[in-house]
Amino acid sequence: MDYSVVIPLFNERDNLAPLHAELTRVMQALGRPYELLFVDDGSSDGGIEVLRTIKASDPCLHVIRLARNSGQTAAMACGFKHASGDVIVAMDADLQNDPADIPRLLAALDQGNDLASGWRTERWKTEKLTRRLPSIAANSLISKMTGVRLHDYGCTFKAYRRELAQSLDLYGEMHRFVPAIAAEQGARIAEVEVGFRPRGAGASKYGLGRIVRTLLDLITVKFLSGYSTAPIQFFGLIGFLLGGLGTIWTAILVAEKIVLGRTLGNRPALLLAVLLVVVGVQFVSIGLLGEMLARTYHESQGKPIYVIKEEF
Repeated sequence: MDYSVVIPLFNERDNLAPLHAELTRVMQALGRPYELLFVDDGSSDGGIEVLRTIKASDPCLHVIRLARNSGQTAAMACGFKHASGDVIVAMDADLQNDPADIPRLLAALDQGNDLASGWRTERWKTEKLTRRLPSIAANSLISKMTGVRLHDYGCTFKAYRRELAQSLDLYGEMHRFVPAIAAEQGARIAEVEVGFRPRGAGASKYGLGRIVRTLLDLITVKFLSGYSTAPIQFFGLIGFLLGGLGTIWTAILVAEKIVLGRTLGNRPALLLAVLLVVVGVQFVSIGLLGEMLARTYHESQGKPIYVIKEEF
């Protein structure tokens, strides 16, 4: 098998038939063996029946149905695990990614890259400024924190060499940080301009809650990429700064007590501020350590983050 196209989906029934038709035309034009791997992430809109109907007439279609909604990252990880192509293309099922751009991603791999990441330039041209600015800010922040400069981290449309895709250990919302994780493995990454189309049917799955999860995963990626083998450099720096600040502050208060005669026992606001700082650091530390334990658990046990209910 030369190519595998992995499409994670959740409640995209009305988009499945048009997407399959477009993908089939593009992949057949390449003239190489391929498979279309649809991973249904616990959909409840009857889309699985649409896929059954398509499967009856297309042997290139492979469908994996997860037992419950596990999230886009889990669905992608499942697709990567079961893909058999030498090159794996991942894309959304909402028809916003144009299958006609797949040859452009493949061409970037032919130039010696291990990962070709889509950049939806048309999106920046058509969307309102109020929607573009948060995306631009988010991509700039992720690029700065991870050290991997890309314009569009949120684009699922990517092409991978199979060895790279199947070596990625994804969980949480980590699918959007794949370039940063791949760079840690020495992968060569290219950014390719791709088209962007408005959603034709269905509803967006993105909301404010995902922003919070993404920020937390960004902290995790930064921590695991820079300090997972030497956590003392991270926690020690925080402890040094807080301890130094506390020492200086205590010295000032003692000086005020000795020189000015001010009392120290009637300042509950100061105690509360110090307590909030300490508790905040403890919570962040516990979260990061928990992420390390979770990563160790999944990698050492080989336990997947998804449960397959059906495969056909």
